[in-house]
This record gives sequence, structure tokens and C-alpha cells, in this order.
Amino acid sequence: MKNRLLAIALLFIASAQAAVYTSSDFANEELEARYWELAEELRCLVCQNQSLADSNAELAGDLRRVLFEQLHKGKSNAQIRTFLVERYGNYVLYDPPLDASTFLLWAGPVVILLLACLLLWLALRRYSRGSP
Repeated sequence: MKNRLLAIALLFIASAQAAVYTSSDFANEELEARYWELAEELRCLVCQNQSLADSNAELAGDLRRVLFEQLHKGKSNAQIRTFLVERYGNYVLYDPPLDASTFLLWAGPVVILLLACLLLWLALRRYSRGSP
């Protein structure tokens, strides 16, 4: 029983470490810099508010592996972003473009703030007139 638990624990540790890259894994410093830049710009699809660089989720590790492979194939940052957006949608980008599908994402906070200000103004106006 102990051996099975140890084997499972080692398997989890090995899989978690599989997508962690060190400077020696990259062909040069430029590739490493591009890797970390892109990993910070891309969102973990599981964690939602963490970048690929910050996330420990298994899917984030898979995406970091894809990112590493794409960089070593000579793909540009734009090509890698396009590849990931085609597979996972604009949600994979921390700064999605403004288009019909993301309009509510960009406009939603402004609309909510304007509605809150309108409700506050109406409440204050009603209160100043003396009516409850």
C-alpha cells in the first residue's frame, strides 16, 4: 500500500514539474524572454485570473508546453497568439480585442458604474425632497 501511494505521489510530482522550464532548456536568451513574455500575456483557462506563468493547473502546464514547442519551431509571438486563440478563443488572452463577442466584457463595468451612479443620484434627489 505504501509503495502505491509513493508511486502515485511521485507521478503527480513528475507531471507537475514536466512543464517547468529552466534557462538551460531554451536555445538562447531571446527565446526564454519571449516565452516568459507570452506566458504572462496568456490566461490559464482553468484558473481564470492567473497567467500561464503563475498557474499550477495541469492545463496551464500543457499550454506552457505548447508555447515552448511553438517557440522552438520558430513561430512568431503573433503566430503563437493566433494559434492559441483559434484553439481556445479570445478568452486565452489577458487583453482580448474589442469586438462583438467581447463588447460586453469591455462595456459591462462602465454600464454597471453608470447605473449605480444613476440610482445613487435618484436616491439622493428623493431624499433631499423629503420623501422616503
